[in-house]
Amino acid sequence: MAKKAGTAGPTRKPGRRARTTIRLKRAYDAPGNDDGLRILIDRLWPRGIAKSKLKLDAWVKHLSPSHELRKWYRHDPEKFAEFRRRYVAELKAQGGGLDELRAAVRGQTVTLLTATKELDLSHAIVLRDLLG
Repeated sequence: MAKKAGTAGPTRKPGRRARTTIRLKRAYDAPGNDDGLRILIDRLWPRGIAKSKLKLDAWVKHLSPSHELRKWYRHDPEKFAEFRRRYVAELKAQGGGLDELRAAVRGQTVTLLTATKELDLSHAIVLRDLLG
């Protein structure tokens, strides 16, 4: 993005990092002007949505839970703590993918998109917590 001549850049104290804001949203919800970077975090493309309609900046399907973990979990609230533990272990075993995403979103407004109906019981919550 080009700066206009004669305008000052953002005023931040040296050594201070810009705050990262991470939001969660269903992929089926309309894009908002305040979404910032829009990142799909599901392994599978959301049913019935055209790629042009979703308005994505990135799709990080490699950071979604494995098929086996999703199948085991099935959004059972009683399994959420164990699901979180297993999902975090999968991310750690994967290498630097999470660190790369964390670096890419640092200091920005980000909206993580998922098709799930139950955001509070999904991998989106876990990923948001790990990124924030």
